Amino acid sequence: MNQHKRAIDVPSLDDLERELRAAGFTPCGGFRPLAEDGVPQFSDDGPVRTVVLAGNAGPQMWRAFEAARAAEPMSLDDWSERTLGALARRWGARAVFPMSKPYAPFQRWAMRAGPCHPSPVAMLVHSDYGLWHAFRGALLFRHEMALPERDVRPSPCEECGTRACLSACPVSAFSATGYDVGACAAHVRASPRTGCAQVGCLTRHACPVGRDYRYEPAQAQFHMRAFIQSHP
Repeated sequence: MNQHKRAIDVPSLDDLERELRAAGFTPCGGFRPLAEDGVPQFSDDGPVRTVVLAGNAGPQMWRAFEAARAAEPMSLDDWSERTLGALARRWGARAVFPMSKPYAPFQRWAMRAGPCHPSPVAMLVHSDYGLWHAFRGALLFRHEMALPERDVRPSPCEECGTRACLSACPVSAFSATGYDVGACAAHVRASPRTGCAQVGCLTRHACPVGRDYRYEPAQAQFHMRAFIQSHP
């Protein structure tokens, strides 16, 4: 009985990644946290020994979310919390989300878990997905899960000869001084039927990496509407 219970409650990374994909998420790697990673503990102050990230790249998450909200209206954040929360309960883990306060350092975790790197446009660039990826949550485990060797591929930006991302934004929202959120939101709001509002961020489109993972038009429009609603 104890062996059977352990097989259910303590997944391997392969087990977990299969379930994440079946739910619509893209597995985004894992790591064993250090004190400086800012990983919260369990409610009983028990230590976290493995962190596994779940995100989206490509159309799978969007299609799973669309099917779920067709049956029951909900936000993407609600769907993410419900779906990852159910997986966390199944595996005896704790789910943490990038949209919940206090905000967890997901960008730091992403660079610990996989081939994610700072880019010239204030977004993390992934060696496979380019700028077409995002993080929907993290699962924290009490046990040390067997993890593959860390993917140490260098940033694709190092080999990019054009850096077209720096000139693609219609309002030059990305610069060496940072990201002008207000200018970006104002532009999308003023041009709801063209450009970024319809196909997604033109800066993301300019990156040559990960173009197979670009958002479908309906997903791009959904995210842009959510963006301008959160930045009135």
